[in-house]
Amino acid sequence: MTGTRRVTFITAGHEVPVPLPYARGMSTDVRPHTRRDTLLVQLRELFLAEGFSSFGIGDLAERLRCSRTTLYSVAPSKEQLVVAVVRSFFHSAAERIEARVAAATDPRERLRIYLESVAAELQPVSERFFTDVAAFGPANDVYRANTLFAARRVQELVTEGVEAGALRPVHASFVGACVAQIMNAIQRGDVQTSTGLDAAEAYRHLADLILTSLSKD
Repeated sequence: MTGTRRVTFITAGHEVPVPLPYARGMSTDVRPHTRRDTLLVQLRELFLAEGFSSFGIGDLAERLRCSRTTLYSVAPSKEQLVVAVVRSFFHSAAERIEARVAAATDPRERLRIYLESVAAELQPVSERFFTDVAAFGPANDVYRANTLFAARRVQELVTEGVEAGALRPVHASFVGACVAQIMNAIQRGDVQTSTGLDAAEAYRHLADLILTSLSKD
């Protein structure tokens, strides 16, 4: 789709159900350029730290020191505002991580950077935010779509590494399927329940597991 990007979970390069205005090769400058962008950044920081279920529009206007009308210029309801902020989170994270991956040339290093960058991007996200996303269907749909396509991105990077001889010859689709299951378990909170690891920690361990198992050393 020309001139349009679709949000992916910490990636850029795959179509998923949520359109976003960026594309491969475009600038990775995600600094706010408009009043709406500025508000999305402020809301993103607030939601990542404190979640969003406890806030009404009036509460948000007070915290951001703006009017309700200003918030409604971003989205016509609180529910749509939440979805816009969740999209914004994945959008900005995707841009940063794909920029890091693009800067590397060694296939094994590209896979390592991708997986470890997922963990780094999730580090500041509060448990409350994840809980609220899981409880709100439209936001959870965005998260689940990103999780699915992140697994496919890992599969691509594994294939790239195998073909370059940088990783052991493995069935990349099988690796991608396994990664998808683990990522889904992290997204649902199952991994935290069974291990005590938060999402960022879980992704770091997943990165170590994949890279160690695929290493030719």
